[in-house]
Amino acid sequence: MTWPTRQPRPGRRPDAVLGVCAYTHDSAAALLVDGALVGFAEEERLVGDKHTKVFPTQAVDWLLRDANLSRADIAAVGYNFQPTSYLRALTDTPTHLVRRATRARAVPRARNVLKVYRRTRARLTMLAQEFPAAQVTPVLHHRAHGLYAFASSGYDTAAVLVVDSLGETQTTTLAHARHSSTTCDYRVIDQITDPASLGYAYGAVTEHLGWRRGDEEGTVMALAALGDPGRFADLMARAIPMTEHGFALDPGLFPLRVLSRRFARVSPTFIHATCPTRRPEHPVEQVHADLAAALQQRTEQVMLHLTRRVQRLTSARRLCLSGGVAANCVAVGAIVAEGLFDEVHVPPAPGDSGTAVGAAAAVHLDRGLSRPTGLNAQCYLGPHYPDLEFPPHPRPGLAARRPAHAARFLAEQLANGLIVGLFHGRLEAGPRALGNRSILASPLRPDVVDRLNRTVKFREPFRPFAPVVLAEVAPGYFTLPQLAPYMSIASGVTDRTRRTIPTIVHTNGTARVQTVTPRQNPFLADVLTEFARLTGVPVLINTSLNIKGKPICGTPDMALDCLIQSGLDALMIEGWWIAK
Repeated sequence: MTWPTRQPRPGRRPDAVLGVCAYTHDSAAALLVDGALVGFAEEERLVGDKHTKVFPTQAVDWLLRDANLSRADIAAVGYNFQPTSYLRALTDTPTHLVRRATRARAVPRARNVLKVYRRTRARLTMLAQEFPAAQVTPVLHHRAHGLYAFASSGYDTAAVLVVDSLGETQTTTLAHARHSSTTCDYRVIDQITDPASLGYAYGAVTEHLGWRRGDEEGTVMALAALGDPGRFADLMARAIPMTEHGFALDPGLFPLRVLSRRFARVSPTFIHATCPTRRPEHPVEQVHADLAAALQQRTEQVMLHLTRRVQRLTSARRLCLSGGVAANCVAVGAIVAEGLFDEVHVPPAPGDSGTAVGAAAAVHLDRGLSRPTGLNAQCYLGPHYPDLEFPPHPRPGLAARRPAHAARFLAEQLANGLIVGLFHGRLEAGPRALGNRSILASPLRPDVVDRLNRTVKFREPFRPFAPVVLAEVAPGYFTLPQLAPYMSIASGVTDRTRRTIPTIVHTNGTARVQTVTPRQNPFLADVLTEFARLTGVPVLINTSLNIKGKPICGTPDMALDCLIQSGLDALMIEGWWIAK
């Protein structure tokens, strides 16, 4: 695989810091050169294996090639886990042995903690072998999450809330971050540690309902809109009780975590009180929707409780959210609607892949250097292919041509009802397609959601599709009081939206909107402008360029495969129109 390269950098050798997320899930790499973020890529998008845990060889190779560097030029490497911090979990072992609900798992948990500690130390050794000239530094996982969220926000000061399944022992951290003229002060003021974990609980129920934990929590969030939360509300309140400082988990319902797939994450008591574990091939029933609704409701309640607490502790007017639970756009929408903060920021990659950026930033700061740059308002950070050329028939059954005005031509095809893949510019960061690796469709077609779910994405019929809108006209269609460039917030909709484009409104009356400006994404803004000229509506459906179970297409070959294997009508790829 080859990519365009930058011209050699004249003069002194640049200071290069690599951040790595690897060996767990969502492998990724980020590169700072002279303190500036020059690139970030998730390995799954380059190798075609969703959530891959392999060392991000393709991502690293591209970063180095693009910066005209070699492995020998890397001065420092930041890894997104700190092995010694795992050992803190062992101090809880006596308590777990005393309690009846946790006794049976106490020793297996302790053994597994030691195993993970040793494994993480070995990973640091492997990184040192990969980069023999570099100093390899482990970074506390939640610090990597939080630094990335804050540095990408552009705020001078903010509260930072990180909520995920598990760092080393931390599952929730509340922090206050400040930028000075030269550096960044990031201070954790409270924490919640395992076994209390909101991400663990959400993943456990996701798995119980028949979807893949760590991948399909979004499906459960979508299903929740079809359910009655009241049916299992009391159960969820017992399972995830709120405390003065945050929340806990009831080990009688969510058993003590052991870092091994051999140990179930919901108890027989939980199963008896809800429903049998659903197999993926079995139909979705009302009881599953009701359980999803109760889980989602409790998640929102806990997240609001945590945001109120971090606001009281910091008195900050802006909030940064990160960690896997920050990908729950409905919960983020509830936080925005609460009005505690003037603005809420979720980085484009709030999950573990984004910790590659945070790890690089942490190492850079810890070396006594000035605060990193190039993170603010940046999501298009990956490989690009500006010089693509195609023969008249790039694959059997496909025809290629290059229209004179690509944005106008694409808008015309969308207005005519075609569903089109868009592959343009640098690969975006994070789980949501943001206009560079997207599938676009007209929201004016009443059958578009069914077509997309059934023949293009091959996924559940209840799953909604997100809209993308020109930021300057967004208030006419959405009630969100701030911009949403990374599709991170579920917004209410206006009467105009319900009347003219109901296809983008989910059952709960919200839409996970992306706002776009010409500065942020000139080509996508042009397509929206042309579509509005043709139809009167400056809104398109925007979903990721992939099919269920596959990662977002990061390479031209992956995009062509997606066109062939799905019900897409055509693909616009770097100005080329590829049609069946």
